[in-house]
Amino acid sequence: MTKTNRYAAAGVKLDTAEETKRRIAKLVSATRTSLARGQVGGFGGMVRVPDGYKKPVLVMSTDGVGSKVLVAAAAGIHDTIGEDLVNHSVNDILVHGATPLAFLDYIAAGNLVPEIAEQIVAGVARGCRAHDMTLAGGETAQMPDLYQPGHYDLAGSIVGVVEEDAALHGDRVAAGDQLIGFASTGLHTNGYTLARRIVFESMKLKIDDPFPEIGQAVGQVLLAVHRSYAPALRPVLGEVHALAHVTGGGIAGNLVRLLPTGVEAVVDAGSWPWPPLFRVLMRAGQVGRDEMRRVFNLGVGMIAVVGRDDVEDVVRAAQRTQVPAWIIGEIRSTRASSAATVRFEER
Repeated sequence: MTKTNRYAAAGVKLDTAEETKRRIAKLVSATRTSLARGQVGGFGGMVRVPDGYKKPVLVMSTDGVGSKVLVAAAAGIHDTIGEDLVNHSVNDILVHGATPLAFLDYIAAGNLVPEIAEQIVAGVARGCRAHDMTLAGGETAQMPDLYQPGHYDLAGSIVGVVEEDAALHGDRVAAGDQLIGFASTGLHTNGYTLARRIVFESMKLKIDDPFPEIGQAVGQVLLAVHRSYAPALRPVLGEVHALAHVTGGGIAGNLVRLLPTGVEAVVDAGSWPWPPLFRVLMRAGQVGRDEMRRVFNLGVGMIAVVGRDDVEDVVRAAQRTQVPAWIIGEIRSTRASSAATVRFEER
């Protein structure tokens, strides 16, 4: 037995890895923008900072799609989670006012399946092209001792740029500012550990069964693509005081991250409609309202903090991109030394 065969016998197939890389290279090449430098397949990806910035600041973020990959594997649909990953990452740097420049992905599996890896990266590439962003490279890893057969993980890193003076930090937030909630498309990429347990264990649903109150298949509902808010918000970023991407931790856990001391965010709990998905999960899983708020986005995927005079412009910009938006609360003063808080107000 040769050394190569010993590696294969241990579960790592180098020929499969090479075929996977060959397929991915075509997808990566199709995302290259005018800022891309270097060669596809190099040890590092390169992009040039765009012209016109006086004090460019690079904004970076890393994230994954969590156990949503298990739903993708069960449904046999692997391209949408790649798009999820890109949109989630774009939203994370959009919160700071940044424009995306480049993306890197990471796929790890017990054994790579070239067709599946190709589908995943096809979704990543689609998301990159939608944001005029270069897929600068990535990594594929085979670890049969770590991942069960048929399982894989997906993560990515993004690099964006913003003018230093235009970066959003939350320091402009003040009492009287309004909270505008932008509609999510579903679970996005958070809360899947609980959602899967409710749907597949408590409700005993299969991936192709119709989801109650919605009519679409379970797989379609749970794999709805994480929305990018860049088209809705980029035209009005100059009017926005701060942004909160509603991911793990829900509305309160993410909104509090942008608040200065001496204020509280008061959220009107009845100011937007809960999508049926969340009502079903709450009822079928017997989940309390407080836990629902901590785990899920409840139909609000992004929150903008804006001055009263700018509310109409920001809402109108969302409507132009077919994103429903609502005034969901306001910023109020507290004691100057008080830590920032988020409070839900029931009416």
